[in-house]
Amino acid sequence: MQDDMSISFIGAIGSFLWWLIQSVLGAFYNLGYAITHPELWLGWLTWANTTEDKEAVMRFVYYGGSTEFFFVVFTLFLVVTAFGMYFRGFMWGIVRALEGFANACGRFFAWAGLLMVIQQIIIVFMQRVFARPDMSFGLGIGLEKDISWFAEELKLYNALVVCFCVTYTFVQGGHVRVDLIYAGISHRAKRVVDMVGSLLFMMPVAVLTWMYGWFFLWRHLIVPKPSASDQLDRLVMKARAMRWNVETIGFSPNGFNGYFLFKILLVTFAGLVFLHAVAFFYRSFLEFVEGEEADGKYLDKDTLGAGEEAYEGAH
Repeated sequence: MQDDMSISFIGAIGSFLWWLIQSVLGAFYNLGYAITHPELWLGWLTWANTTEDKEAVMRFVYYGGSTEFFFVVFTLFLVVTAFGMYFRGFMWGIVRALEGFANACGRFFAWAGLLMVIQQIIIVFMQRVFARPDMSFGLGIGLEKDISWFAEELKLYNALVVCFCVTYTFVQGGHVRVDLIYAGISHRAKRVVDMVGSLLFMMPVAVLTWMYGWFFLWRHLIVPKPSASDQLDRLVMKARAMRWNVETIGFSPNGFNGYFLFKILLVTFAGLVFLHAVAFFYRSFLEFVEGEEADGKYLDKDTLGAGEEAYEGAH
């Protein structure tokens, strides 16, 4: 009995490894086929109402949260990592590009916080001073909505800051850390902890958030509602009855009705975190290999100016 269990366990491990190899090798074919046949999954961007375009929507929905897409990204990560380990200048270039992208997004969308404050002040004045039930913004064609609509829309500004500034804050070292042993270990030990954290925490959480958020998003954009358990052929069959049904339901009768934007931001958040997990893993690896002299190399951190060093990192 024990021998049979050992054989079955080894067989299960062997089957998993064979499936993993097949999936990685198949990713090259899947990526090549997707690039050479974009009309099969991007045809819906023409916004036509043909059967082929509806099927393209369903293919896009399926592959966006599929194991095929996962292994394309995973294989690309393996190839780029292997190439970058041999050409470290290339890997540094990826780190600088991804960190620069995170900084650019964060510095731009941080202004949403200012817009949120200004809009809140205007709402208070319109309600308490002018006693108006509605507001109108715009040049030429105005956006006229009930004040409750603008009040609930403030959540969108907050979501923009959270989504697009999360990786920027990571680059700037602004996230709160619970440090039990990290500060007391050596430079290379810290980099090992960072690499393990990227691979075992940041990437898996980003992938899981993407997988759940992807179908959560599309279930509020189209009908029949797609399911994560649907296979490709079933979704293509559903394309016959597919139509756009973008969610426009608010929490109050005259409240903000663009909550589908939060679903888009959820998926965007997961994608940005995954990309920065890659950048953080690469930076940690390079700083591990090159030693302490590479600590903070090419790191673009904000500064308050000369003489303000004591306040940096606290904003």
